[in-house]
Amino acid sequence: MKQLDKLQELLSEIEKHIPNFEVQNSKVSKSSIGWHLDHSLKVVNGILGVLDENPNPNKKPLKLLGRLFLFFGYIPRGKGTAPKVVRPPEHILLIDIEQQLDDAKAKANQLHQIAESAMFTHPYFGSLSKKQSIRFIEVHTKHHLKIIDDILNKNPS
Repeated sequence: MKQLDKLQELLSEIEKHIPNFEVQNSKVSKSSIGWHLDHSLKVVNGILGVLDENPNPNKKPLKLLGRLFLFFGYIPRGKGTAPKVVRPPEHILLIDIEQQLDDAKAKANQLHQIAESAMFTHPYFGSLSKKQSIRFIEVHTKHHLKIIDDILNKNPS
């Protein structure tokens, strides 16, 4: 599947969960579905924005942790801390999620215009190529979509 197709599929999955943005299940996550949506969209928009702005940055090597993360495509729950720039506000508004989704769709549709040499520097993993950055978005978004599914499907007991 092409990079654009993957992104569009993930954004469609996010969009399907917007009506449930206020749902919470403390047995699964201390955060609401809206938090996970907002955070995921901030990550997508942030990475695509940096890639678009940095077509030829100085390449620093991808750290071993980053390579493992991309290879296995797995994020353990509760182990990472979101950088401040991609943390949702305390009060999440539906309109903000919808606007971020629109922005993400627009940026995804411009993916073909981003240079293949573009890089994104992750705070923990090091520099990711355009292809690796899209893989990171995929793994990260799937991680949060799985949490959202668990919030919706696991009854607190």
